This record gives sequence, structure tokens and C-alpha cells, in this order.
Amino acid sequence: MKINGEPTRTIRLHRDNLRVVQVIDQRQLPHQLTWLDLTTVEEAAYAIKDMVVRGAPLIGATAAMGMYLAALEAVEVEDFRDFLHQAAHTLGQTRPTAVNLHWALTSQLQVLAQVATASEAIDRLRQNAEAIIDADEEQCRQIGLHGVTLIEEIYARTGQPVNILTHCNAGWLACVDWGTATSPIYHAHDRGIPVHVWVDETRPRNQGAKLTAWELGQHGVPHTVIPDNAGGHLMQHGLVDLAIVGSDRTTRQGDVANKIGTYLKALAAHDNGVPFYVALPSSTLDWTLRDGVKEIPIEQRSHDEVKYMDGLSPHGVTSVLICPESSPAANYGFDVTPARLVTGLITERGICPASEAGLLGLFPEQAAA
Repeated sequence: MKINGEPTRTIRLHRDNLRVVQVIDQRQLPHQLTWLDLTTVEEAAYAIKDMVVRGAPLIGATAAMGMYLAALEAVEVEDFRDFLHQAAHTLGQTRPTAVNLHWALTSQLQVLAQVATASEAIDRLRQNAEAIIDADEEQCRQIGLHGVTLIEEIYARTGQPVNILTHCNAGWLACVDWGTATSPIYHAHDRGIPVHVWVDETRPRNQGAKLTAWELGQHGVPHTVIPDNAGGHLMQHGLVDLAIVGSDRTTRQGDVANKIGTYLKALAAHDNGVPFYVALPSSTLDWTLRDGVKEIPIEQRSHDEVKYMDGLSPHGVTSVLICPESSPAANYGFDVTPARLVTGLITERGICPASEAGLLGLFPEQAAA
């Protein structure tokens, strides 16, 4: 996707120093675009934990690069293999819900098992991390090519701009490029299909208002930021043609963990006959789980994210208390939308029903998983 007209990925190796991984500091958006340099595995872990980077695919890509940075450090220690296993453990403890994190670390540990020396580990882990990053971009592009057919069908039927509701940020900022939920939107926009996106603000971190609105604006896609509780009203009045969201973990039977509030949007869509799709790469599928409500771990974050809000004032970015200081707050990062509320899953291999049979139709190699 583009920033100021320039194609840009969210993660990259420094062009002049291959020992440095650069990521966009998403905590600073939309008010400032800042690239943060990562040089150690601890810095990569911090970037994931403190949400410098976020979104399941980008978390996985950052973890993969974190293992490469760990390999650079490992040449200075006595047991490089033990150091890298400890690095994987450190990275794996950062965010519990996004399955891409563990998928990427597993991939890097499989590479580690095949190397004999620390210097070989550096080369192989870097190559594999770059392959993971390239694959994510291509998977997201393919998600868009499949998902855009849904938008084309609506436009062919109505002849009117297609109104799409999305929640949180499942855009290119959550991935390497293209995004998941936004990829069909970008493809439609680039093909000249008139689209308009309802952007949920997505409390408490306001990732829709801050991130999705920013990236859609950068790419020139018409959009409107709405309060989280407005989606149902819009659906009741026929102002939403289609809902597309992302996923941090999806079970083999099609239950979807995504940013808190997704479940309520799915309920509203179901009640109003609005198609509700989930866009995700195969790395977000957790074939070991079936019942998402019972089995998917839900991250609980700091209560300060609920009690305080930040925004841009004439004096810079300011944080303000919005509730009684003595009031406790709960901050569940994700919820689970049961498969029965999901119209379909948009993957890099195609669109399928949100069910085990539907997923196995696209991924038959997972039948024995």
C-alpha cells in the first residue's frame, strides 16, 4: 500500500544495515509516522508487547525477524542454540491470542534444528523470516482477489457505492501489506468500483479511528469513522451492504477470535441479514482448537487503556482521564464470534463456509491435524 504515494511495507530490513529491522511505530499514528529500529530480540519482544506493532500477521512477521536478531546476538554466547530457544520463549510470551506468533516461531525453530553453527543460523533464520514476510504479502493479496468478487457482485446488483463496515484494524498496518479485511476493499477501489467504508473507532485503543482511517485516507478510499455502537443502527437502516473483519485466531470449526466488539457486530449483522465475512491468511488458522469460546485464550490488558484516552492538542499528544479515577476497569482485548454467525471465511485459497468441512475443502492437507 502507499504512504504519501510511495509503496510501503510495515516491516523491513534497514537498507544500509542488515543488522537492523525497521517497523512503523503504530502507537504514534495517525499524528506522526515514525520508524523504529530494532536491533535485539528484547527490542522485538517489546515492540510486540507494547503494540508498536500489532495485528496477527505482523506480530508473526516481527517475531520471525526477532529470531533473526537473536541469531545475530547468539554469536557472542557459548551455547547459541540454547540462546535461540530462550529467545523464542521470550517472544512467545508477548501476546497470547494471535496464533501467527507461535506459527512463525515454530517455523524458525524448525529451521534452527537444521543448522550446525551460529553463523549458519543467522543466514537461515534471516532467509526464513524474509520468506514469511513475502508469503504474508502474497497471501493478503490473494485474499483481496477472492474477496473483491463479493464487492463486485453487490455493485453489479445495485449500481450504487458499496458500503462496507469493518472493525478495528485488519488493514495493511496489521500485516506486511494489503491487509486482510481491507485487501478486498483496496482491490475494489483500484478497479474503480465505488466503495465507502464505515470505520468502527474500536475502543479502547481506537485502532479503527487511528489506524484504519489513516491508511484508507492514505490510499484515497472514502470512509467515515463511527462510534462502536453505531454499527447496528446503520444495518437497521440499510446503510451497510457487507461487513468484513479480520481474525487473530480461527479454530478448525470456524470460530473467530478478533478484537473485542466483533461478536456484537456479528450479532447485529445476523439480525439484519447483512453478510458477515472474516478475512484471514492460513497462518491464522489454529487446527488444534475446536470450540473457540472455551479454548481460545483471551488477552486482558491494562485498565489504563480503558480509563484514559489520548489525542492531539495544540501542545502535542495528550492523555486524559475519562472516568472516576477510583473506578475499576476491565479490558478484554478480544472476543470470539461463533461460526454460526459468520457468512464465510476469505482465505488466500478462496472463500469457504465457516465450518470444519468448509475449511478442509480449501486445506485438505489438514484433515489429519
